[in-house]
Amino acid sequence: MADELLIATNGYKHTWQAIEYGAWLANSMRMKITLLGVTEELNPASIDDHHPLEDIFESAVSLFKDRDVEYKLEIQNGEAEHVIPEKANGGDFITVVSPLGRPQVRRFVTGRSVRPLMEKIEGPIIYVPQTRLPIKKMLVSIGGLGYAESAENLAFQVATTCNAEVMILHVIPPADLDYPSTREVREHLGDLADTDTLPGRNLRKALKLARGVGLDAKVIVRSGSVVEQILAEVKEGDYDVVCMGSPYSAHSLRQLYTPNVTAEIAELVHCPVMTARYKSV
Repeated sequence: MADELLIATNGYKHTWQAIEYGAWLANSMRMKITLLGVTEELNPASIDDHHPLEDIFESAVSLFKDRDVEYKLEIQNGEAEHVIPEKANGGDFITVVSPLGRPQVRRFVTGRSVRPLMEKIEGPIIYVPQTRLPIKKMLVSIGGLGYAESAENLAFQVATTCNAEVMILHVIPPADLDYPSTREVREHLGDLADTDTLPGRNLRKALKLARGVGLDAKVIVRSGSVVEQILAEVKEGDYDVVCMGSPYSAHSLRQLYTPNVTAEIAELVHCPVMTARYKSV
């Protein structure tokens, strides 16, 4: 796992949540911090005006010192959706971001800022729409193709540090065709992890990873719309963080026609979302 956090802010007040979350994580896991400030609107006429980054940097430095974490500060000019990925991809970072305060019309057309960031950033991302600390309960949602392994490794390392309760979720989506393998999955909702199906093997692999680092993880299986079922589990389970894989793990045509479930969840839940792309070995 990366040993440095890249925390990004454009001065928008709610990016403080990423700073607060990153400072806590860095202290808990003994990680270094790079705080990246992005100045997005440089107007020569207002060059001497007080920029919101000044206040947020001052508060962040005070927090980092209080948390006793090693940090450095950096400021770049440009649009955050371009500057942050460029910086993130230039090093071995876990990137921590919060909503960037985009206008409602822009969010309606392009989605929240987390979407382009997830698309462009190659390393792990923690998206913090709201701060929930400490982490006591974690949901790890895995798909049926095994692309969540990198995200699982990240999640289990964090959970081990926090001694968090971990639930591993698999959602069985509606099926249009009645294949024997599909029937077997649906007939074993209560013991799917014990079957030789692809989801069953992936669940056992995730359990092995979790238990290998000392976590007493449990499996939850739900059936229905993937996004709706994940959201329902997050609400019912009152989780502090959700961890999911990235659709950009798959370098194939599949990502062009399947929904970006992780981005949809990140836009809709009220807790942090961790995600990491799958890396084959």
